[in-house]
Amino acid sequence: MQLIIKTFSELTTEDLFEIYKARVAVFVVEQRCAYQEVDDLDKIALHCYFEENGSIAAYLRIIPQGQLPGEVSLGRVLTIQRGQGLGRAMIKNGIQVAQHRYQARSIFIEAQSYVRALYESLGFVAISEEFLLDGIPHIEMRLNLKDCLERE
Repeated sequence: MQLIIKTFSELTTEDLFEIYKARVAVFVVEQRCAYQEVDDLDKIALHCYFEENGSIAAYLRIIPQGQLPGEVSLGRVLTIQRGQGLGRAMIKNGIQVAQHRYQARSIFIEAQSYVRALYESLGFVAISEEFLLDGIPHIEMRLNLKDCLERE
């Protein structure tokens, strides 16, 4: 399994097709959520994914500072191959990439509530009450990278 990190302009049409296919399969079809899955943030995001045999096993995008609540943000986190720790590995890689590419001091995410414990185990802290986003319970969370470095 290989970690791929690309800007929008570096993605091939095949890469983009596989990303959108995975994201729609999880967020639109599986979760039965009709919303605008493809958005303009894709054009400015870093796209990070684990690829195996030409297919996406896990994915997330990193949005640079100044777009969402003013800080680097992770989004569209998914795993296709579940139960193998790929979600945790993908998030950890996303954190490292955000630190190296964007010098992130904190990272924001609107996490689906059912994975809150996963994010908390990686150092994220809830900063909002639970709310519905496209009919799915979410919670805003933040990772203060300075705090993480001090704990290690």
